[in-house]
Amino acid sequence: MAKGDKKDKEQQIVESIAGIVEVIVGNASSKGGVTQVRVKVLSGRDEGKIITRNVRGPIKVGDTLMMTETEYEARKIIKKTKKGASKF
Repeated sequence: MAKGDKKDKEQQIVESIAGIVEVIVGNASSKGGVTQVRVKVLSGRDEGKIITRNVRGPIKVGDTLMMTETEYEARKIIKKTKKGASKF
């Protein structure tokens, strides 16, 4: 691999797709560092589609989220209860 090839890899431009945070679903991690949100895609081939994404850091409804792709969605949050715990 020549030196020129390395520079070409570093200078690749990735197109971002904008989306607006519609709903905050909840925490996606046990420590609270990742939040699951529903995002409405504003451009690209999935324009208008609402997808679920995991976001790291502080986020609120109405924030603009820049995504590199819109093909994959985050898994839904499943809340687990401990054995013997009351449902009420």
